[in-house]
Amino acid sequence: MHQVLRAIVEPGFFSSSPVQLAAAVGGVVALVAAAVGLFTVLRGQAFAGEALGDIGAAGGSSAYLIGIAPLWGFVGIAVAAAGVMEMIGIQRARGRDLATGIVLGAGFGLAALFLYLGTTFDNTTGATVTILFGSIFALDRAILPAALVLGALALAIIIACYRPLLLSSVSPDLAAARGVRIRWIGSLYLIALAVAVALSAVTIGAILSTALLIGPAATALQLTSRPGRAIAVAGLTGLGAMWLGLLLAYDSYDWPPLHHGWPVSFFVVTLVLIAYLAARVLAPRGARR
Repeated sequence: MHQVLRAIVEPGFFSSSPVQLAAAVGGVVALVAAAVGLFTVLRGQAFAGEALGDIGAAGGSSAYLIGIAPLWGFVGIAVAAAGVMEMIGIQRARGRDLATGIVLGAGFGLAALFLYLGTTFDNTTGATVTILFGSIFALDRAILPAALVLGALALAIIIACYRPLLLSSVSPDLAAARGVRIRWIGSLYLIALAVAVALSAVTIGAILSTALLIGPAATALQLTSRPGRAIAVAGLTGLGAMWLGLLLAYDSYDWPPLHHGWPVSFFVVTLVLIAYLAARVLAPRGARR
């Protein structure tokens, strides 16, 4: 077993401080994204999650410009964008694409501006790659407590409104008939979604963050129709993809011919896709229905 581990895991992996930090932050993000992502899939708001991730590029790039941690830029712009979506009318099914498209267009414009200013005036050429595709091995230690607090906030929202959120996600009309405050619940959900997307953007980048949010949840719903069990399966799927992605990215520095290393985000997204395809093949027909 020791020889097998040595063949799979490069020396120094478990003792590396950047790897330990990346594993801790990535684990938190995977679990939060699983819980929020399940409701994102049930509500059919994957496009909204994608939009918030893409808009996060504007927040991350603006954070670089003013000299603060990108996480706060991601969170700030995502929460603000979620608020605008709610004001435009994302609580109505017909208004979701309209609201998301308007906010997404504005966010892309701001992202282009801030990235241009950053590379032109501050010479932060590495910031663009970090914001768009992530750089989890280069995280600052101060991000861990912040990720824990933000993750706890998102999970607290999901737990506090779990039953009405589930009912309104599956049948908004029935939820309204039973007295559920649809708009209030939807607003709380959007806050949790914004936080989850911002955390995902820090780990695997703004434009790939939806993969961690949607992929594990969609995989879990192929295997079970029970929401609680689906959250657990999605959490394990996201956690496995994140940690195995870290291992493969670390090992890739010794892969020929370049010996330069592959990005963690590539491995995480690829592993999530493989898990989803495997679930589609292996899922019982009853669970798929």
